[in-house]
Amino acid sequence: MPELRFPDGFLWGSATAAHQIEGGNVNNDWWAFEHDPRSPCLESSGDACDSFHRWPEDLDLVAGLGFGVYRFSLEWSRIEPAQDEWSLASLDHYRAICGGCRERNLVPVVTFHHFTTPRWLAGRGGWEAADAPERFARFCQRAVAHLGDLVGWACTLNEPNIVAMMGYGYGIFPPGLRDWDRRREVNGALCRAHRLGTEALRSGPGAFPVGLTLSMNDYQALAGGEDRLAELRGENEDVFLHSTAGDDFIGVQTYSRVRVDASGMLGPEPGVPVTQMGYEYWPESLEVTVRRAAAVTGLPVLITESGIGTDDDARRRRYVTEALAGVRRCLDDGIDVRGYVYWSLLDNFEWILGYRPTFGLVAVDRETFTRTPKPSAAWLGSVARANSLKT
Repeated sequence: MPELRFPDGFLWGSATAAHQIEGGNVNNDWWAFEHDPRSPCLESSGDACDSFHRWPEDLDLVAGLGFGVYRFSLEWSRIEPAQDEWSLASLDHYRAICGGCRERNLVPVVTFHHFTTPRWLAGRGGWEAADAPERFARFCQRAVAHLGDLVGWACTLNEPNIVAMMGYGYGIFPPGLRDWDRRREVNGALCRAHRLGTEALRSGPGAFPVGLTLSMNDYQALAGGEDRLAELRGENEDVFLHSTAGDDFIGVQTYSRVRVDASGMLGPEPGVPVTQMGYEYWPESLEVTVRRAAAVTGLPVLITESGIGTDDDARRRRYVTEALAGVRRCLDDGIDVRGYVYWSLLDNFEWILGYRPTFGLVAVDRETFTRTPKPSAAWLGSVARANSLKT
């Protein structure tokens, strides 16, 4: 490939999520799920990366590597530990992170819900509670009132399709149910939460783009699988893409492809290498999903997650290089792609798989919490500084 240059102002960054890096988030549904003996979780999040205390070091890493964006999430259960009881100390904590980003010339991309829900709401039915969308919007309104003047971009919900599918369909996220009819109802609740949350975030202070992030796959139909593909895509993606009317952007998060035949989704194709997550090494998937998200929504695209779980750092560099080549092709065809945010900054807690998958640009010692940047971190930082990928 020739040198790949990106548009002036193209955003480069890395992402984290509160529960995966902070540690000690004992008041949410995921902490309860991790400690349920019936849970499929391999281990508890525990202290995670201790980023609740070490966040200045994390921001120094992001800025020092050459990125201009840091995506992170607010932990709702810290800010509203009981219904209508607000922690000013926690709000101040997240305001300090936003301020720390600004001091380091980082754009804070703030996610208001990244998989975790306070125990008080989970105990009332979680996303099946009749007022769950309104409760989320109330949280957004309270949080943005405290720190909105410092927000760069806002993501309402992280991958609501995964929250619904894994929690209410496959039963491997909270609340651990296997009921596809209830999953469809939750899809609707999450779409409503996004719309109400968007309205709340626009209530100010601050003026920033607001959007949704969605987990998307490169769905590929085998012979006879066309109708099943359309059904899967409709329930897993389209219902959410169609809820974004009036948004400022769509956040695309893609890792691999999914092959579909008449029976449904298939496993990896024999001979195709897989990642630590068990899905195929398929960096070409990003280009496909960016094109589709832009076509369906008509919105600018921010790639809010893209990366690979691997213990081979050279493989990480190859994966990102191939994914970015696809992004450049999208730009060449006039698609409005605003930036690329790598998942993740740190090796962190990967939900039911614990600390086994390593997506991070930076390794984290599980006992000392020492951060050690990998060669891929310096490489991707140099790409960000140059706004260009030399291959």
